[in-house]
Amino acid sequence: MQTTEYRVEPAPRRGTKAKGLKTTEDRFAAALTAKLNEMAAEGWDYLRADTLPCDERSGIAGRSTTYHSVLIFSRPKAEDAKAEAPAALAAPEASPPAALPAAESDTPKSAE
Repeated sequence: MQTTEYRVEPAPRRGTKAKGLKTTEDRFAAALTAKLNEMAAEGWDYLRADTLPCDERSGIAGRSTTYHSVLIFSRPKAEDAKAEAPAALAAPEASPPAALPAAESDTPKSAE
């Protein structure tokens, strides 16, 4: 059975400056693309983006709720990927041929 591991990363809050990107949307899309490509290079598959609440202190006794955008990724666990590798791809082990026992002669013995 294959098990999966997950990783949660904060979503970019600002766009990145790059040549040819004029609008805020283009810059933000470039920052998001860079993050997704970075995670994909490490073997992570993008699942979804979520906005989750987080309770934080506000002053001495107060609390406030803030919301954070996160990106969720998954991939098969490393030890599972190794275990599920096909055996046919493994190099065959070289073993010396087993020594055969000395065979008795197949010729009939003459009665003397």
